[in-house]
Amino acid sequence: MTKSIIFLLLFTFSLLTPPVTAEIKTLKIESDNRPMVLFEKFGFTHRGFASVAVSSVSVTFDRSQPDPSRLGFFLLAEGSLNQVLVEFKRKPNFCVVDSKFISLLFTFQDLSPPPHPSLNKSYPVNYPDEYSLFFANCNRESLVSMDVRTELYNTDDDKQRNYLSAGQTQLPSFYLLFSVVYLCFLMFWILECLNNKGSVHRIHFLMAVLLLVKALNLICAAEEKHYVMVTGTAHGWDVLFYTFQFFKAVLLFTVIVLIGTGWSFLKPFLQEKEKKVLMVVIPLQVLANITSTIIGETGPFIENWVTWNQLFLLIDLICCCAILLPIFWSISSLRETSKTDGKAARNLAKLTLFKQFYVLVIGYLYFTRLVVYSLKTISSYKFEWVASGAEEVASLGFYVVMFFMFRPVDNNTYFLIHDDDEKEKEAERNLREDGNFQLAVDNL
Repeated sequence: MTKSIIFLLLFTFSLLTPPVTAEIKTLKIESDNRPMVLFEKFGFTHRGFASVAVSSVSVTFDRSQPDPSRLGFFLLAEGSLNQVLVEFKRKPNFCVVDSKFISLLFTFQDLSPPPHPSLNKSYPVNYPDEYSLFFANCNRESLVSMDVRTELYNTDDDKQRNYLSAGQTQLPSFYLLFSVVYLCFLMFWILECLNNKGSVHRIHFLMAVLLLVKALNLICAAEEKHYVMVTGTAHGWDVLFYTFQFFKAVLLFTVIVLIGTGWSFLKPFLQEKEKKVLMVVIPLQVLANITSTIIGETGPFIENWVTWNQLFLLIDLICCCAILLPIFWSISSLRETSKTDGKAARNLAKLTLFKQFYVLVIGYLYFTRLVVYSLKTISSYKFEWVASGAEEVASLGFYVVMFFMFRPVDNNTYFLIHDDDEKEKEAERNLREDGNFQLAVDNL
């Protein structure tokens, strides 16, 4: 049973574990009986080091006393994962600490004697690869408690420690560059609104706020990565990063919903049940960002970590569907009604004008949710930044096209639709006034 659990854990980690921000971590394990505990992944260069310190170690058991050589920490290279999985298949009662394909750091035999069993040691990693730091407990029914402090870093110049994974060292500069691009984008958008005051709608102010929050989010991401790279800790920048990430996600989905349903340019003509479905998007985005924060801050160390990842992906997928499905329902409903109702035919024409925007949204969601996630899981550890770069390039392209389509200019097709509605209303009011005036004359 234990062998099957360990095999399943290794296989699951190999598929679902994305690279996480490596930094100095201090964790506490209390009465844990998991056969495998993954602490973090890290891409080492040819001069990498793994430092592990454990203290206040205790092992409790119900039956036979556990063998300390069957409990320990080890590094598993990404390239050696398949060989370890094969060993689990072939050998009964196999303990992973006995594998020749792992880099065993130490077992509990190496701890200082009681009453204060502990160990603090640094180990060189001479073969560049992406490694996962594991703790293994091959003793059945034994509960482990201990305080753990880990430091994974590279020293390419033999002096300065770099706590970022080998494939993430480019990210601080990359995020900073994109934040400058978004700030320039914001300035251009403000000038565009000032030059076309007569065509500015409230949605344009919300779009400006979105650009500002996106730029601030990238600045915080750059600073967080920089401080982790130099010091191993985020110095509070992670709090700001998650805060602006939350507001950015909520604002982005809000803008997409308001534009995509025509609420900002047309009078509302969606059914009430569809509006309620759309209003579910914002609370779901709140929940998705809370889940993302838990995943990002705890890493794979947390129990049920895979479940948290699956929950995040499910919530994000529901948000995407909640945006798109009601719009498609409305188009389908209006298409049927338009055969007999002239007003429904006009509304259908208005709504289908947004079809280019719908295609744009679908393409953006597909690329950032599926393609980028696939790149993060299959790309080499040396090119982790490529997936993040592709995501930011796609986001910038989406923002540019969306803002261009709905820019505040007099000849914008989407605003002309709104103007036509206003002219129609004005004509109806004039007709009623003329009719009332004629009726008054007739009465006289």
